[in-house]
Amino acid sequence: MENVIIIGTGCAGWTSAIYTARANLNPLVLAGEQPGGQLTTTTEVENFPGFPEGVIGPDLMMRMQQQAEKFGTRVEYDMVTSVEKTEDGNFTLKTAGGNDYQTKTVIIATGASPRHLGLSNEKELIGRGLTSCATCDGAFYPDVPVVVIGGGDSACEEADFLTRFASKVYLVHRRDELRASKIMADRVLANEKIEPVWNSQVTEYLTDSEGHMCAVTLNNTVTGESSELNVKCVFVAIGHDPNTGFLKGSGVDVDENGYILQSSHSTSSNIEGIFSAGDVADHVYRQAITAAGNGCQAALDAERYVAAKEA
Repeated sequence: MENVIIIGTGCAGWTSAIYTARANLNPLVLAGEQPGGQLTTTTEVENFPGFPEGVIGPDLMMRMQQQAEKFGTRVEYDMVTSVEKTEDGNFTLKTAGGNDYQTKTVIIATGASPRHLGLSNEKELIGRGLTSCATCDGAFYPDVPVVVIGGGDSACEEADFLTRFASKVYLVHRRDELRASKIMADRVLANEKIEPVWNSQVTEYLTDSEGHMCAVTLNNTVTGESSELNVKCVFVAIGHDPNTGFLKGSGVDVDENGYILQSSHSTSSNIEGIFSAGDVADHVYRQAITAAGNGCQAALDAERYVAAKEA
């Protein structure tokens, strides 16, 4: 019987592991199929405190893992497929590897996956001119043209933020008007550095000789005409999907988009003993540092839960 099992290994998961390990809970981390989460696909991280020269995303995740293991965290590379509360108040976790794990408490830190367009060379371009986070990567593209794909509030926020760096921001939307709130749409349309590209879809990412983004192919949804737009980076802002599919049937409450609902005063879900941390519950901030902070909170909540259960 485990004291705590942490599902996921991004900033939230590793921070939860560090804190629960230092509390002598001997945590087990089930790492899944993408250890390290989204930061493993990021090149340089400049906004994580403590690294004035920046740090490579995979290196940051490796250092977090090493810190967690230093205090006794154990790691298994297995994918959780279901979580079930048992009659004794504990939990059974089943995995794709055919294993069953018993635990007193669970911290879910499986993150959220950004939606992409499904184009053939997307995976190769992530971190080489394709991203889903302007806050994370906008500063790497000063004085060059960039594209934002989307028409909602998130896309407008990304486009507005990028005007601090880029020489030009093209906002590509498949319709002829934005879905964003009026205040966000008005702000974007009034910004001289933002040029909307209406009724258009990106159909191809074009690369230079070094494999970096250099242009996109656009298809006009009304006329069917194709054109090219020279840009150095594409910011995809069409939403995220929280990685909560394995919770189906668990009884854990999620919102209409699949994000885990946390208690108003803690990281607890509606199921006692199940906590969540990071992007799997956060559809607003989605930053490495906020995920780490939430991981700390979940660990403290889990520690108190285990202590109360054993009292």
